[in-house]
Amino acid sequence: MSVSVQNIPKHLIYEMVDGVPIYYKGYRDYLDDAEQSDETLASGLLQSALAALIATRLNLLLAKHYGKKYLVLGNELGILFEKKSWRAADVGIVEHNKVKKLLRELNNEYIKTPPKIVIEIDTKADLSELENSFGYYQKKTKELLDFGVERVIWIYTDTQTVMLAEQGQPWQLQEWTESFEVLENVVLNISELMRELTGE
Repeated sequence: MSVSVQNIPKHLIYEMVDGVPIYYKGYRDYLDDAEQSDETLASGLLQSALAALIATRLNLLLAKHYGKKYLVLGNELGILFEKKSWRAADVGIVEHNKVKKLLRELNNEYIKTPPKIVIEIDTKADLSELENSFGYYQKKTKELLDFGVERVIWIYTDTQTVMLAEQGQPWQLQEWTESFEVLENVVLNISELMRELTGE
């Protein structure tokens, strides 16, 4: 099935980079499906469970060490760089005072200030048409860091690795059995979280 970009519904756009849409993984199957189930656009079990557990753990650790200074945001947080350029994040940590006014106003727009930390688990982006799919991760990470995010953390479930990218520092790739620092005094270990999820 050949569908022009103009005919692809906006809700199938996962991110926008300089006016060029990046679609959700499975968007072509969605367009081919006469019943158009949203199943292809949703998170899988592992991604959803990990994101929820990470957000819960972060809320506890941040409250313990920082009180109400930080807020953990999830559910594909939209981060607006400029008009027609935005990215999505599985988990974002923001300074509470930077979004408190917007929350009071019941503002539901994408945030326009950089989160302090962004955590991504795999991606929902369709990478099938890219020559180098790793380039997607690199470009998104660089854009987030250039925007002012202090640290971007990628969790790759297929390779069981974690990539840590920080402003002005070499990016690091490690096994997810190794612990890593999210913020000072806030440490995660993905293999330990997985044991909690699986009850092992």
